[in-house]
Amino acid sequence: MCGAEWTRAACSFERGDLPVAWQISARSHSGSTLPERNAYFTSGVPHETLTDFLLALDARTEPAFCFDGPEAVLAAVCAQGWARDIDRPRTAALAPGLTAGISLEEVPSLVCDADPRPGRLGRQVWAEPRVGDAYLWCAAFSGSTPHDLVAIFASSLASPHPVQRSSLPAGVEGQLTVIRPGTQRQRRARGPE
Repeated sequence: MCGAEWTRAACSFERGDLPVAWQISARSHSGSTLPERNAYFTSGVPHETLTDFLLALDARTEPAFCFDGPEAVLAAVCAQGWARDIDRPRTAALAPGLTAGISLEEVPSLVCDADPRPGRLGRQVWAEPRVGDAYLWCAAFSGSTPHDLVAIFASSLASPHPVQRSSLPAGVEGQLTVIRPGTQRQRRARGPE
């Protein structure tokens, strides 16, 4: 009862001035007219975090239920070295170097699910090379998205383990370490190759 849709060509919905590329929806039964929860991702979201989220969603036996509270999300990223936001320690955390963040806040109007009540809280996630720069990517989770699913996405995002990339995103010079296959020497990123 879950689906993933590439929406970039059909939708002008944006997060952080970037067009939403993926909408992931879930229903608990086939009679549901509206998805009970949605997650939205712009292009550029690290593929391993999106994959981990989709695998966790697919593995759920009870898609509508979650017994973890909102603290599970911050606990997941803080266990990986992120720090709670000084101004909002109960609802937000930031990556080392302030290059990414996650927060629990009122969801924007187009981030919706089957619960029509105004003022719902959902998760917003983003990455920016430097504070104040344009976002590299953004993600948003509707208020009904189970906290444990968001925690899996967040934990994958915050993981300090190296990931393989064929090219580097623009604007990350001096922030990523490039290790060439078969070498032990490290150098700082100089930009796309």
